[in-house]
Amino acid sequence: QGQLVESGGGVVHPGGSLRLSCLASGFSFSDFHMNWYRQAPGKERELVAAITRDGGSTNYADSVKGRFTISRDNAKNTLYLQMNNLKPEDTAVYYCKRPHMDARLEYWGQGTQVTVSS
Repeated sequence: QGQLVESGGGVVHPGGSLRLSCLASGFSFSDFHMNWYRQAPGKERELVAAITRDGGSTNYADSVKGRFTISRDNAKNTLYLQMNNLKPEDTAVYYCKRPHMDARLEYWGQGTQVTVSS
């Protein structure tokens, strides 16, 4: 059974930076595209960034373009999200996800809280 474990969340001031990590285990990490999602209080979970299996292609939500960077290290089975110039509206629980055509085979991490506040 696969598992995803996020880390790196915390409290930062507006304009600050954080790097989130997601350690994958129990499956062949390099065989799967990966996503970062977030869910703010009272809002639906939204896709923040996506990356292909080899890291060669990435996509971002408009709200984070130019500020966030998704990357991966397949040798370390780890997904990253570098977040710069953070804004209060970035406050949310951030989740990594292994997508799959069969929703029963999707994996989600437990989430890591990011709070941006002055």
